[in-house]
Amino acid sequence: MQKRRRFKQTETLEERLAKEADRLKHQAQTMPLGLQRDHLIRKARQAETASHISDWLRSPGLQAPK
Repeated sequence: MQKRRRFKQTETLEERLAKEADRLKHQAQTMPLGLQRDHLIRKARQAETASHISDWLRSPGLQAPK
């Protein structure tokens, strides 16, 4: 059985998603209009949305149903 390689993340998930979104937006700005650019913009938007959802789920105001 193979051992699982583990490492500790130095940045939070939200920080990593924000960096990825910024990187994708910057990459999309350098490309000409077209399908690839639209795909990069869509992926950046998904990363931003995932970051917001993660923030919302970690918020102290979120309570479990009783």
